[in-house]
Amino acid sequence: MRKGFTLVEIMIVVAIIALLAAIAIPNLLRARVNAGEANAQATLRTISTACESYAAANSGNYPATMVALTTGSDPSYLHANYADGTARQGYTFTCVLATTGYTCTGTPQASMAGARTYSITTGALLMP
Repeated sequence: MRKGFTLVEIMIVVAIIALLAAIAIPNLLRARVNAGEANAQATLRTISTACESYAAANSGNYPATMVALTTGSDPSYLHANYADGTARQGYTFTCVLATTGYTCTGTPQASMAGARTYSITTGALLMP
């Protein structure tokens, strides 16, 4: 008598594995999109907090450049220039800074990063 698996048994195992993968993969992809969007929101809030802290320390005047938030102050308000054009978890950030206020935008660069563009303005108002 021969020992081993029959073709039917192997096909059933492969079908079960394929079914589990079909259920799990979309959930993992959605989790990745959610993580990218959450990171974009958190980054915009970080930039906003730095701008608001700068304004509180400078008589209500907001920073005119990102340099004023990073290397232009001691201690710095941000450890990195998030608006340098580098994609971070699939989002790139642009900031329009003036002494009267700011507007920063996070734009998705890849379909896996997210589908929403986020923006934050003076007063830390985050908008999708």
